[in-house]
Amino acid sequence: MIQRAAFFRRLIKSSSLPSKVGVRYSTAQVATCLQTIAQSDDESIDIDWENLGFNLMPTDYMYLTKSCEDGHFKQGQLNPYGNIQLSPSAGVLNYGQGVFEGTKACRRDDGGLFLFRPHQNAMRMQIGAERMCMPCPSIDQFVDAVKQTALANKRFIPPPGKGSLYIRPLLIGSGPILGLAPAPEYTFLVYACPVGNYFKEGIAPLNLYVEEDLHRALCGGAGGVKSITNYAPVLRAIKSAKERGFTDVLYLDSVHKRYIEEVSSCNIFLVKGKILSTPAASGTILEGVTRKSIIDIAHDLGYQVEERLIEVEELNNADEVFCTGTAVGIAPVGSITYKAKRIEYKKVITSKQLYSRLIGIQRGVIEDKRDWIVEIE
Repeated sequence: MIQRAAFFRRLIKSSSLPSKVGVRYSTAQVATCLQTIAQSDDESIDIDWENLGFNLMPTDYMYLTKSCEDGHFKQGQLNPYGNIQLSPSAGVLNYGQGVFEGTKACRRDDGGLFLFRPHQNAMRMQIGAERMCMPCPSIDQFVDAVKQTALANKRFIPPPGKGSLYIRPLLIGSGPILGLAPAPEYTFLVYACPVGNYFKEGIAPLNLYVEEDLHRALCGGAGGVKSITNYAPVLRAIKSAKERGFTDVLYLDSVHKRYIEEVSSCNIFLVKGKILSTPAASGTILEGVTRKSIIDIAHDLGYQVEERLIEVEELNNADEVFCTGTAVGIAPVGSITYKAKRIEYKKVITSKQLYSRLIGIQRGVIEDKRDWIVEIE
């Protein structure tokens, strides 16, 4: 039996209830949080962890809060996972005013739960929100919301090495607006889903196609932030590439059509000897959290890293190519097709070395010297 004081400390920690002395909680609030704790502690769940894939699977809870008139966000609450109500004239529906993030909660061999660099996601959302004329939760509120969502859905976090709980923070203009202007109200929500490998090929090397006519982002646009408006325009290129047997698309710059930028959902690296090259985050590509982490790890392992313009012709001379992203992790590239010419890459030495170091840090077997790991229990 849990002692009363310890029980309520756990109740507050596992919920959105304030921890101020003297606060009285309603019966409904306590009941909801009791249910949250009970379900998050129930580890029995019928999921085939060996064949998880990257597909939507509803979980128990999501976090939700709305903005105040002064632009700050109210204290959020955990709610049962489900639909939200929006006005037909909501800013996100009419003008695409929205940004999102992606991070993961994982389980270690000792049963501990952790997040990987969630503060970086919080800061990136703030940058994106500013670009899209939106208020944004503070870094602390963002990270706390992610923690609450992970804990409330703890039973969906896969066993060590079997996947992760993908967590999607989403900030949208939910207030009604007719003229082209920022929405009068914003909703910040966080939901989660257990996932395995992002690509259906699993850990097999990717086969990419260089798209020459359709572009992911333009100079001066919003390509450098995780805006929802960046993703629908690439669906046509992805669909066409997959119909021809490719895994994904590698995009070129829209001005010269000669410099590589990024893949639809991840950043790209070229390896030549002990030099790693990746396109510079100059406004048309997303500065990925995994990308930043791999750059630091590469330096630790004695590699030279160049962030620069990379001509598409340089793909012919690379020893190795790999992609990075929260969803994909580190994915080796087996081939890239450009102008009907297939360039093949046989080596995966560097990507394996970098992946091993990254996973070692995340699992706690390699020292986390940069405080990347945030334990949540």
